[in-house]
Amino acid sequence: MNPRLRRLAADYQAIRTEYSGHPYVTVQPVGPEPPETYRVTYRVPGLRLHGETPVSVDEHHVEVRLPLSYPREGPYCVPITPLFHPNVSDHYCIADYWAAGETLVDVIAKLGDMIQFRIFNVKSPLDALAAYWAEQNPHLFPIGHIELGQPELDIELRSPSAPAAAMAVTEDDALSISLNRSGS
Repeated sequence: MNPRLRRLAADYQAIRTEYSGHPYVTVQPVGPEPPETYRVTYRVPGLRLHGETPVSVDEHHVEVRLPLSYPREGPYCVPITPLFHPNVSDHYCIADYWAAGETLVDVIAKLGDMIQFRIFNVKSPLDALAAYWAEQNPHLFPIGHIELGQPELDIELRSPSAPAAAMAVTEDDALSISLNRSGS
């Protein structure tokens, strides 16, 4: 199996593990395994324009396409339902967040964060009207507070005299690492 197919298979397995039965995200693979396209449904608050007024909407659909040069080139994420956001027009701009080491699970979580205005960049907009509106209304953000991904781990190095709550790295306890979930 070539490296790209291994990556596609690993992403597919990770998505199944992370989002199977998820209360806010449904991921449907499109095509044969390992898929190169996914349809993602988010049940999180975001915005759509109703006339000239942003209104809250709680369901959003996105198609995530993996190009032939994936993972060197990032996924192409297309809104199926309209979204009012500075970094979304005919596609989601994830260039600020994409690196070949990012997993597709991380990308799906970041898209959900974008929908909720937990992530946005008014200095590099795809939608100038949404960027202007966001600059004028910073007190409204984030729109939603739903965490979709796994929290990152905090890693602390401790001396041998540190409290015993740490996990030993070496047999003689020269260093200890405490793994604490962010926010706990």
